[in-house]
Amino acid sequence: MIPPTEMAAALWQILRGGHANDDIAFTVINTAVAVVLSVVLGFWLGAALHALPRLRRVFEPLLSAYYAVPVFIFYPVLIVAFGVGRTALIVMGAMFGTVAMIVNTMIGLDRVPRAISRTGAVMRLGPVRKLLLLRLPAAGPHLVTGIKLAVAYSVIGIVAGEFILATAGIGKRIAFGYQDFDNRTMYGMLLLLLIMVMVVNGALSRWEKRLHHRFGRQ
Repeated sequence: MIPPTEMAAALWQILRGGHANDDIAFTVINTAVAVVLSVVLGFWLGAALHALPRLRRVFEPLLSAYYAVPVFIFYPVLIVAFGVGRTALIVMGAMFGTVAMIVNTMIGLDRVPRAISRTGAVMRLGPVRKLLLLRLPAAGPHLVTGIKLAVAYSVIGIVAGEFILATAGIGKRIAFGYQDFDNRTMYGMLLLLLIMVMVVNGALSRWEKRLHHRFGRQ
């Protein structure tokens, strides 16, 4: 393991040289698409399960045990279905992140005060408008927690997928550095990945704190 100063110097050389720009863009774009899919699908599936208690009782134990099964076992199937490249990685990242968003959506909707639902009934809002205009903002802090987890799990799924089999990406660069005993490249890319995740997670944490403060749930 090289010193942290050498890791930072290696990262600076990588960014200044521009040789890894395509790999960085490949991972960032894939992660962004996977996160969007995870958040959108997770929110609507979580809202649907919350509105259907019987169906929720069936799926809730499965959702709780979901991460006990390594999703990587589906990667060969994804390669057969979508080929080697971007699509299979995005699907794997979305598979990782969606369940976290589903669970946190249900938790957030569970904790919405009943007064808000009564307000929607007084205003004669339909189920969809009540969900989007009243219940969604009230459940905001828990939804942001779901987004944070969706980002983390999507990054894990995509980068790990790039380790296994991919034509480009940060994970592929790290894997090549490991195989070639190129510690500077390997640790430099690991540091870049760590910084990117910390920046996104920090921004989401600040947003989450603001929502908690707004709704008086410090």
